[in-house]
Amino acid sequence: MNDPQHESRQRASKQSTLVSVLVNVLLSCMQLGIGLFAQSAALIADAIHSFSDLISDAVVLVANHHSSKAPDRNHPYGHLRFETAATLAIGAILIAVGLGMVWGAAQRLWTNPTGSTVHLIALPMALGALIAKEALFRYMLRVANRVNSTMLVANAWHARSDAASSLVVAIGIGANLLGFGFADALAALLVGLMIVRMGWRFSIGAFHDLTDRAVEPETTQAILETILATPGVLGAHDLKTRRLGDMIWVEVDLEMNGQLTIEAGHAIAVDARKRVMNAFPVLDVMTHFDPVAAPHEPLPHPPSAVTYPPR
Repeated sequence: MNDPQHESRQRASKQSTLVSVLVNVLLSCMQLGIGLFAQSAALIADAIHSFSDLISDAVVLVANHHSSKAPDRNHPYGHLRFETAATLAIGAILIAVGLGMVWGAAQRLWTNPTGSTVHLIALPMALGALIAKEALFRYMLRVANRVNSTMLVANAWHARSDAASSLVVAIGIGANLLGFGFADALAALLVGLMIVRMGWRFSIGAFHDLTDRAVEPETTQAILETILATPGVLGAHDLKTRRLGDMIWVEVDLEMNGQLTIEAGHAIAVDARKRVMNAFPVLDVMTHFDPVAAPHEPLPHPPSAVTYPPR
């Protein structure tokens, strides 16, 4: 697939993911070491969360590699849904990690409800992690929006969930240092619940895309209006859309003057296809011609040259 936009998306995905890997390796090692020294369950939970990011980053890198492959005999529509599958995998990882953290924190609260005071060094570590993760989120989301990648958006919001969890950890550690011994374990439990919620959102969205859910009604309506604005198209029906990764697959029946020649009808369909693919992230538009009576409709002349947009 020699689409420059797709290649740009692949490069941006690889670069932003490698930055995420570097940040998470450094943070997780520091959080785990200081969390064990300070005896902070919340900081250790945040370190485990950071380690889970490394797993999701690996999933993104693998999906990024496979989704860039050209269509083949077994995948005639290409490999773009590897990105959707990666998003589903990231969601599943988040749910599993979050449930494990909730279980561990609940056990600590049950066995030691009063808790114990953590070391003071845990607080600056939590605040430093909060700043680093928020900066990583903003960087990754900017890249994801620039290349219009849902997989990168999912990974960026994973980083934001890290920042939110670090905020909860910092508050819990601060409360613990102020004399509320249970606050550290409670913060760990809240972090786990936040991770489960985020993972569910990613998983259910990716699941629907893998089961051919249509794109948003607003996008569908905009595609229909673009088609109807094509000269020679008298109407359109049975418009169907589905996602292939970050791209959209469109099928539509075009209504045209029944007196048109095959050549003229084909030219109109090509023009409609080109307009849609230039205006939206559409991989292809499959059309069917339906002749309709239009006695007062002038017969358009086919263009001298028909050019197909790059795929």
